[in-house]
Amino acid sequence: MINQLIAKMLPYFPERLVWIFSKRYISGQYINDALSESRKLNIEGALVTVDLLGEYVKNLQEAEHYKEQYIDLIERFTFERVDGNFSVKPSMFGLLIDQESCYRNLREVVDVADKCDTSIRIDMEDSECTSIEIELFRRLKKEFPARVGLVVQAYMRRTLDDVKSLMDLNTASAPLNFRLCKGIYIEPIHVAYKGHQEIRDHYLEDLRFMLTNGIYAGIATHDKYLIDKSYELIDELKIPKDKYEFQMLFGVTPQLRRSIIAKGHRLRVYVPYGKQWFGYSTRRLKENPGMVWHILKALFVRH
Repeated sequence: MINQLIAKMLPYFPERLVWIFSKRYISGQYINDALSESRKLNIEGALVTVDLLGEYVKNLQEAEHYKEQYIDLIERFTFERVDGNFSVKPSMFGLLIDQESCYRNLREVVDVADKCDTSIRIDMEDSECTSIEIELFRRLKKEFPARVGLVVQAYMRRTLDDVKSLMDLNTASAPLNFRLCKGIYIEPIHVAYKGHQEIRDHYLEDLRFMLTNGIYAGIATHDKYLIDKSYELIDELKIPKDKYEFQMLFGVTPQLRRSIIAKGHRLRVYVPYGKQWFGYSTRRLKENPGMVWHILKALFVRH
């Protein structure tokens, strides 16, 4: 309860105070910050997926602005030869304002990615967006088979059924490409599993289905238990190393990240940047109040 109270109060704290915590998990406010950190990760042996912060725009003018920023981002990273791809939140492109406008905006972004020989992954947002985002992914996947991926969340009760429902899009030349994460949004119990081990078990169930059905799996977790179990699954099913990758967030468990790379597995780091870092950080904390402890440690131990 104390963590929840502090998390609710954080949006009213000075930005400088919140930045003490946030700067470890956000590459910076500008594209050059993201470029610099992405280059370092490439040198380390990691791929990247770059995310321009911003979501739930209030009007279509904002959505248009973000579309142009993403196009610039893709072209700049391609020119700089950064080894990675890009993640997008559909609510940034007007998903909850006008679905068709959101589709057109994202289609332009994916078209640029296609021309630049890279790909776009559609982030999954809260349950209000799930069905719409799956349909958006379906439309774009049909047009750009090898250029679009999707995030799915293991704690959602519907996830395995959703994955199965998309199998008609899975082909040998352009397999489905999913980032499988636990899920962070606060959802009611009839929508999402709540138990810690329960979520882990469904994560592994989803992963097994993906790996046995030719889906390219982004194993997105910092949970050592899940990483070890993933190793076991990969060995058991004899999955080639080019059919999956591990994924982690920027600034989180760097030693574990390096150990995965050292074992010869492909690994991708999610690199967020942008001026909307404050809203992003405070929303993440509201969704996961347990992170408050890490803020207090950053404030009183590290500083």
